[in-house]
Formats: sequence, C-alpha cells, structure tokens
Amino acid sequence: MSNYHIKHLEEYFQVYRKSVENPEKFWEEIAEEHFLWRKKWDNVLSWDFTKPEVKWFEGAKLNITENCIDRHLLTRGDKTAILFEPNNIKEEAQHITYKQLHQNVCKMANVLKSKGVQKGDRVCVYLPMIPELVYTVLACARIGAVHSVVFAGFSSTALATRINDCDCKIVITSDGSFRGKKTIDLKGIVDESLESCEGVKTVLVAKRIQSEITMKQDRDFWLQPLLEEASSECEPEIMDAEDPLFILYTSGSTGMPKGMLHTTAGYMVYASYTFKNVFNYTENDVYWCSADVGWITGHSYIIYGPLANGATSVLFEGVPSYPDFGRFWQTVEKHKITQFYTAPTAIRALAKEGVDYVKNYDLSSLKVLGTVGEPINEEAWHWYDDNVGKNQAPIVDTWFQTENGGIMITPIPYVTPTKPTYATLPFIGIQPALMNEEGKEIEGNQVSGRLCIKFPWPSIARTIWGNHKRYKETYFSAFENKYFTGDEALRDEVGYYRITGRVDDVIIVSGHNLGTAPIEDAINEHPAVAESAIVGFPHEIKGNALYGYVILKDTGESRNQDNLRKEINQIITEQIGPIAKLDKIQFTEGLPKTRSGKIMRRILRKIANNEADNLGDISTLLNPEVVEGIIKKVLN
Repeated sequence: MSNYHIKHLEEYFQVYRKSVENPEKFWEEIAEEHFLWRKKWDNVLSWDFTKPEVKWFEGAKLNITENCIDRHLLTRGDKTAILFEPNNIKEEAQHITYKQLHQNVCKMANVLKSKGVQKGDRVCVYLPMIPELVYTVLACARIGAVHSVVFAGFSSTALATRINDCDCKIVITSDGSFRGKKTIDLKGIVDESLESCEGVKTVLVAKRIQSEITMKQDRDFWLQPLLEEASSECEPEIMDAEDPLFILYTSGSTGMPKGMLHTTAGYMVYASYTFKNVFNYTENDVYWCSADVGWITGHSYIIYGPLANGATSVLFEGVPSYPDFGRFWQTVEKHKITQFYTAPTAIRALAKEGVDYVKNYDLSSLKVLGTVGEPINEEAWHWYDDNVGKNQAPIVDTWFQTENGGIMITPIPYVTPTKPTYATLPFIGIQPALMNEEGKEIEGNQVSGRLCIKFPWPSIARTIWGNHKRYKETYFSAFENKYFTGDEALRDEVGYYRITGRVDDVIIVSGHNLGTAPIEDAINEHPAVAESAIVGFPHEIKGNALYGYVILKDTGESRNQDNLRKEINQIITEQIGPIAKLDKIQFTEGLPKTRSGKIMRRILRKIANNEADNLGDISTLLNPEVVEGIIKKVLN
C-alpha cells in the first residue's frame, strides 16, 4: 500500500474513504512508510474535542530536521534544497544544496546553544526572506527550541506583544530588509519593541542591507562571525511526537493575537503528505511558493513540506512589482518553475497591469498553479488560468488556516476537476460539516452553513500558547464536539465546497487576517476620536479593503479632516503595521447600535458595499436615525 501520491479521481475517492473509515490505520501507514522515527509510537491517536485534547503518534521519538535534511544527504546531498532569489534582479540567485543546508542549520543551532538557548525555549525570528530565516527555523527544530516567526512587516508594538506573550529569550533579526526599491529598518523596529520586553537577553543580527545600526553592548551580536566560528556538526535533539515545534500568531476578532501551538510529528506527516499531493510534486521539480515564512503557508509550504519530500523550494525576497510587473514571470522562466503558489491579491494586481508583462516570458515549465490566503474570485481565476497556465496547468485553490497547519480543502491537480471560486473537495482525512445556527448539521448538497471539521487531522494546532481556555472557547464551543473554522461555506450540487467569508469580525485583506478589534483600539487612541468601527468592503486588488466609521469627540468642523485621516492611518501603521491601514474613513455622528449597545456591523458593511437600499428592518435599533445620517454622508 502506498497512497502517498494520488493519480486519478477514483483513487482519491478510494483513499479518502479509507482515511475517514479508519483514520488511525490510514495515518499510521503513511507515517510508517515515509518518515524516519527514532522510536515508534505506542498509540496512533487519542482525542476529545470537549476538552479539547488531541495527540497523534503518542510516544514516538523523532527530530523533524532529520526528516527534512539528514535523510536526504546520501541520495540528494548535492541537490538544491533552497533556491534563494534575491530582491535585486542583478544579485545572483543562490543554490543551497541539502549538504550546505545541513551545515548551515547545524552552525546556526550551535550559535543558538552558545547563547544559552535550550530545548523548550522560545526563539523569536524577525527576519526578511533570506537564507538565514530558513537556517534559524530549522536550527530551532534541531535543538528542540520553539520558533516563533513574526512577519517582518509588523510594527514594533505588534512584535513586542508576540515576544512577551510567549516569553522569548532571544530575537534573531537583520540590519534591515529590501522591499522593492525601499529598505526597511528592521533592527530599529526590534530596538523599539525591546524597550517593553524584559525577557529578551540576546539579539542576533544578520547583515543584509549593510546599513549603519546601533548595537547594544552585551545584548546585540552580529550573526556572521558567530556562524563562521561555529561547528557544522550538531546532533539532533530527540523530540517526543507531541513536543512543541512552533508558535505562530494569528489575529483574533478580539484583542490579543492568538499564539497557535503546533507540535512535531503530526504536523510533519500532514505538511509533507499534503505538499506531495496538492502540488503533484515529482523528483526534479522546482517548486515556488511566493508567500512569506511569517505565515503558516510559508512554514508548511516553503520549509517543512517541501524539504520533507526532498524538494527544491524557492525562497523569494522580492515583490511582484519590482523592478516591474513581470518579475514573477521572469523568475518562473529563469528557474524553470514547475509549481507556482501565490495569493489572489498578487494575481489581481498583476492582471490589472495587463498581459504584456506575462507574454514576454516562457512559462511552459509550469505544471501546477496554486492560490492561497483567501478565496479567489472568478475573474482572477480565469486570468491566471488563461495567461499564466495557458489552460494547461491546473489551478489548486487551497483553503486552510494557521490553526490547521496544512491544506484542508483543495483540488488535487490532474485528479479533481476544478471549478472557479471553489476549493472543491476535502483533502484526504478531512471530515467537513456544514452547520446551521441551531447547531444541527446540514445534510445534502446545494446548501450553505458554518464550516466545521468533525474529526482531528494530524496537524491541528493543539492549543493557544498559555491560554487553553481561549482555545476551547474560540474553536470548540460554538458546535458540540466539532472544530469550528469561523468561516461560512457552501456545498454545491456535486459536493464541492466554496468558502464564502468569515463569520466573525476578522477581515481578510490581501491574504492577511486582520481582526477589527485591535485596529479599532489603535484608532480610539487618537485624542480626537471618541469611537470607531471597521468593516471590510470589496476591493479589486486586495479582495477586501478596510472602511472605518469614526466618531469624533468634537463634532465641529474645526479640525482638518484630511489631516485627521492621515493621523489615524499613522497610528494604525505604528501599532499594527501598514497592512492594516484604512482605505476609506468616514466621520460620522454615531454608529448604529442594538439596545444592548452592540454595534450593528452588518448595516455598516452594507453601506460600505453600496447596498444602503437593502438594509432590512432597522426599527429595532437603539438609534435608527444615525443610519440615515451615515447614508447621507456617503451620498455626498
């Protein structure tokens, strides 16, 4: 038996059936045949969603880096593991072989050890998309430290929150990063964040942009000289299957970001198995996921999934628009990319620039295209299919979340017939359910409801770091004995799934999950602001953009409203990051509220979406007259 690489639709249904009828047996066979274990498990799975508690491969011993690196050394030592494509097109790409990866990861692991990092310690990684990022992540896994990668576009406040929440003792960063024509002062952001992080004793700094930076005595160290001195041998720490591997933060609809904790064995098995099938990976492919390692997509589908399969994975430092809008396609041609995985936002931005940028390049190497981060709209899907894939490379529109660890609903290329805007069928082992608001499962097809999962899969997050109560409340309290995704979905006449949006106040902007509460908190800190509410509205490039309704303390027109708008966005940039800036800000005298004081976002959403003539009954509101005032201002 090896259902490791599914080749046709009938086989998908067979394997899927097996995986849901006897999940333990199914995953045990996958784990046994395709990975290196220091000790086998005593029990494949124990779970209880009421607690919630999930354990896979209990009692097994392993190190994930042995599976991602060491076991390939004999057969693929000279094969490119990481292909680094720099921001500047004139800088040469680096081909880092499995042997070189092994040496660099061991060196980095020894540097971390020399700075006192031990098994179980949390390490904050705030780096641009450069090879040191991959080395650091894998070095943590090598020695049993828990990596917490923070996207290097977050502000110092957002970084400090994450460092303090999981009590990191060390931060790895760089002097700065390139972003197209611009440079970003990452070290400056780290310095600012550490003013409120007492637990951090050490900062290691990689050189990237060669800028002048301040180094704090006894705390800050240049990484390069330490790596040069370090030994390139480092025995892997033997980990338990359920030992923590990483913490990755995701925006909640309220307040604090949630530190999702992923453990070792189940995550490895699922990330590896999904990668192999969703991207139809074969030995000499050159695979490119353009996401940032700061997101779950980067963890699972730039680092762990590809490397566990002995693949060549492209690490791209640049942006799609630099030096021009042909950059993605120039890169595909240059490296003969076979699988390309990106976000709908990027596709929409490139489509807007026209097809001339695409036509200049030979894209015939492509055999699979993928999208991730949000559902792809029909227009972008067809543009991608026609102009990039030339109707030859199937599109996998993948759905999953930070909490899931790996792809959950997706077509399998050359196996599942695709349908624009649909993520299609559940991946092997995933048991979705659509629920109504009364908590009953909706049977049959051509229905929609709240998307839940009925049974644990190997890479499910085990908890929210330091807050199991919140984990239970967020994911397991809405529907009995089910994991609730927070998404709405519909199932069509053949059983295909389409994700239709978030149920709570999380808005997906350019593939980033942004909770409205932290943004509103930031706006409300402006001395002129009394209250605010954020909703999403459709945006042709970002998918959604943010619309802010803001009540000022002084309703007189004495203040310059354009300046106020700039100041509000400046506060958001400082506290959360530029990704959370508002596209539209409307000053208003009030917000529509229920009698219990809850803001009726549904109404604000409709107004932002130009659907003011379809608000339904607003007479039950505490202040229906406010709605008319808001509509009038929009019409003006």
